[in-house]
Amino acid sequence: MSDAFDVVVIGSGPGGYVAAIRAAQLGLNVACIEKRETLGGTCLNVGCMPSKALLHASHLYHEAGHDFEKFGLSVKGLSVDIGKMLASKDETVKSLTGGIEFLFKKNKIEWIKGAGKFTGKDTIEVALNDGGSRTVTAKNTIIATGSDVASLPGVEIDEKIVVSSTGALDLNPAPKSMVVIGGGVIGLELGSVWGRLGADITVVEFMDQVLPGMDMEVRKTFGRMMKKQGMTLKLSNKVTAVENNGKSAKVTFEPVKGGDSTTIEADVVLVAVGRHPYTYGLGLETIGVEMDERSRIKIGADFSTNVAGVWAIGDVVEGPMLAHKAEDEGVACAENIAGLNGSVNHAVIPGVVYTAPEVATVGKSEEDLKADGTAYNVGKFPFTANSRSKANQATEGFVKILADKETDRILGVHIIGADAGNMIAQAATAMEFGASAEDIALTCHAHPTETEAMKEAALAVHKRTIHM
Repeated sequence: MSDAFDVVVIGSGPGGYVAAIRAAQLGLNVACIEKRETLGGTCLNVGCMPSKALLHASHLYHEAGHDFEKFGLSVKGLSVDIGKMLASKDETVKSLTGGIEFLFKKNKIEWIKGAGKFTGKDTIEVALNDGGSRTVTAKNTIIATGSDVASLPGVEIDEKIVVSSTGALDLNPAPKSMVVIGGGVIGLELGSVWGRLGADITVVEFMDQVLPGMDMEVRKTFGRMMKKQGMTLKLSNKVTAVENNGKSAKVTFEPVKGGDSTTIEADVVLVAVGRHPYTYGLGLETIGVEMDERSRIKIGADFSTNVAGVWAIGDVVEGPMLAHKAEDEGVACAENIAGLNGSVNHAVIPGVVYTAPEVATVGKSEEDLKADGTAYNVGKFPFTANSRSKANQATEGFVKILADKETDRILGVHIIGADAGNMIAQAATAMEFGASAEDIALTCHAHPTETEAMKEAALAVHKRTIHM
């Protein structure tokens, strides 16, 4: 067994495993260092995929209990078996991670099971999971170690009462009450899961609206929807203490601008205040890799670091911490190593919140455009006027298109709706090709589908909607 490789990838998350596969496809000798017992990183093991499995299952349960009647469907004796739901989620994870292992074997990628650390710019020492160590050399190394959960000062996560997103995937029995610290994507998704299963959910968010960073109209509208679903939102508040007594926890918070503090007790507290890049313990200081003030690795446009032969992608570099962003960077980085011209258009990276309804966005928000001084037109169309949405009795939300006032080029698309996560792909494709709002307006859309709302929003940019 050789210890010398053309490419060594550290980390097997969406960025890492995709980079390894693409490099192998290009004829390079590849190894991937991963310390988990399964491949796929946070996303497949304790992130994107298990959370979506729970979101889907809990949504079906909620629909059966609340929405079936309006279609003339009656369900008697509806109940939920949390154990089976969690087992189903685990089976999904097992299938997906096993699939990556199959792809590694298919592409002749060696999986080195352990934790890697640079001892030189082309030398990595691996502390093997089975004991001992192994030193490998690489002409090129891709750092794809992803990110880890962030916490608050003084708040200890025990993954039982005070949990991170990881612990929130395995709560059994289901909590009757939960405080979610952080009104971002992770907090709202996992809060939705347990809220549908009967928990009283209180979200404490530092900012004045949920979903920080998204279009303000989307944020305000979505916040109202979450309240309608039963969530209690404590906006513009900061958590000052979390007291865990082993059976429940008390959360104390106060207004950001000052005022009296409030303390509430809950069965479970979910800390969802973001993630930080996993760049520690890798020996980066040993080889002199440059970092920014947020412990992210500085890279060039080709994903190279300041150290020759060392590259970085995904959550450890600047940009949204999204699996699909990491995947595209993994492909581009591998292609650059192979002498091709790999690139990623970071202006067109969609983001999705997988609640019900879903939220999906790509490109600039209205606030971004105003800050840039860009003149723009807005086209908006509600799902209440969409025939398929009416038939499905899922009419919450809208499609909103922002287009350059002079050129009509699409600058941003924002959707709240039942199928927003799938619909945003059309917007991303259009923007990648530099399409105008008129291009979408002139494209024939199948009837009846929710995507017709995209066409109507494009027509609305020029104030000529048909169905509103």
